[in-house]
Amino acid sequence: MTPAERGRMIKEARISKKMSQSEVAGDFITRNMLSQIESGKATPSVKTLEYLASVLDIPITSYTQGDEETPSGTVSGAEKLVRMKMLFLEGRYSEAAELAGDGEDWGSFTDEFTAISAKCFYHMAGSLAEENTVKAVEYAKRAAELSEQGIYADLHLRNDSLKLLNSLAEKLSKYYAGLISDIQ
Repeated sequence: MTPAERGRMIKEARISKKMSQSEVAGDFITRNMLSQIESGKATPSVKTLEYLASVLDIPITSYTQGDEETPSGTVSGAEKLVRMKMLFLEGRYSEAAELAGDGEDWGSFTDEFTAISAKCFYHMAGSLAEENTVKAVEYAKRAAELSEQGIYADLHLRNDSLKLLNSLAEKLSKYYAGLISDIQ
């Protein structure tokens, strides 16, 4: 769906509800931004689409259909991002990270996918720290890498990931030192 088509759909939904631009915009976005979205001059973020969908009482999938060329049976980047966000909020971090995949099909939502993926990998690393240190190291490293990318870069998350990585490295170092001393 092109920005112009999406904008026209939003405008038609607003008019059918007999709402002014100011009423729809509320305190969430400016009336000017809504005007730009409706005219196709601006592309709304997923958060803004979620807001507009709730105000206009229309499923968000109505605004995201056809965002990307997808074979039948697959979902667009926006739909995938909404699903990933819900999985994250439910604490289902590994499912959310799996849904994100390797980043090849993130489209225009790369920054959002990167930010949520970084948080997922951090939580996964923390939960595996005791039972699978090697996998936890892999996840902590991935969290640190992702957390410094994009417009939602999170230096606190990067530092927390590096601290976790450091503690995991110390744990592995002690483990391997113990193996060596057992042999001698």
